[in-house]
Amino acid sequence: MLEHGHNHYLVFAALAIALMSGFTGLSLTQGASRMTVARRKLMVALSAVALGGGIWSMHFVAMLGMRLPVPYFYDALITLISAFVAILLTGISLLIVHFGHRSGLRITLAGLCLAAGIVSMHYIGMSGIQAVRPVYSPSGLVIAVLSALILCVASFWISYGGRERRNILVGTLGFGVAVSSVHFIAMAGTDFFPVDGTDHRGFWLSNDILAFGVTVSSFVISGAFLLVSVSFAGQSKVAVEPKETETLTTAPETVGAIIVPAVKVPYEQNGRIHFLPADEVAAVRAEGRYTFLYHETGRLFSPWSISEAQDRLAQAGFIRCHRSYLINPQFVAGFERKKDNGVCFFSGAEQIEKAPVSRSFLKEVRAELGL
Repeated sequence: MLEHGHNHYLVFAALAIALMSGFTGLSLTQGASRMTVARRKLMVALSAVALGGGIWSMHFVAMLGMRLPVPYFYDALITLISAFVAILLTGISLLIVHFGHRSGLRITLAGLCLAAGIVSMHYIGMSGIQAVRPVYSPSGLVIAVLSALILCVASFWISYGGRERRNILVGTLGFGVAVSSVHFIAMAGTDFFPVDGTDHRGFWLSNDILAFGVTVSSFVISGAFLLVSVSFAGQSKVAVEPKETETLTTAPETVGAIIVPAVKVPYEQNGRIHFLPADEVAAVRAEGRYTFLYHETGRLFSPWSISEAQDRLAQAGFIRCHRSYLINPQFVAGFERKKDNGVCFFSGAEQIEKAPVSRSFLKEVRAELGL
């Protein structure tokens, strides 16, 4: 059996990478429920790369800090597979919580899936070591798996029990602790033995080559972390993530360090086009070929189609509740469930008392209203 230890500086570097990737991944999907499906898929994919790539980078930064008395290498294909497994399983966990009604069961399943990704990535990556043979103790294996399950489920419950900034910050800490703890708990239950007559055919990665790849991935994660943290630091609780759609705006409002444009909604009156701030509109309704705005001054005709209104008003927080209705959750004063559909009731908008919620939009509306 070979004695092994770790470089303490690289241990702290590995933890820092886990924390940065966790913050980046969890922040990217904040407000995803208000995004279009296509944009939400993109954010989930980017978040999966950040989180899964962070798991992989953390593991191999820590492995670069491992000290053995004999030289050892890594199988390139197995090392690549370990990265893909981490990203894939992390992506599945994010799909579970970002598509469909976010229930306690879904959050738990997502945490279990993330735990499977961390554990699978670790042991697949370890199986790629050449010139030495890792041997795992049963107790170390069991403790590593249990700690992954408990910590990852807890991290997801914190992160998705609410989507405020504090949830993301505490969830980031939970993710970083989960990834790091599983690695070092598993390593504590691992012994290494030399292998004689190792076959050197195939593409192997030395520690020098691996260090190059890990440095690149860590640089990308750090850059993404800085970009996300700048937006996160200046974000107010009521700010909504901007949608990549061209909108008519009034003078921009400053929120911390971020300039958030106020969306303007056009309407026609007396042969002229006028504009209203979106936050004064309670609902938008399509009636045949026409679209109407519900405002405290009355029902106003808008030149936008209902589809165009949905695209442009998404960044103002409007959600679709029916094929003919968009609603502003700020004006919703009550909700009633009726079998497989529902009704939203309004306050502060005399021109509209209620709006139907169809079955296809019921889950999204309930989630937005915190139900």
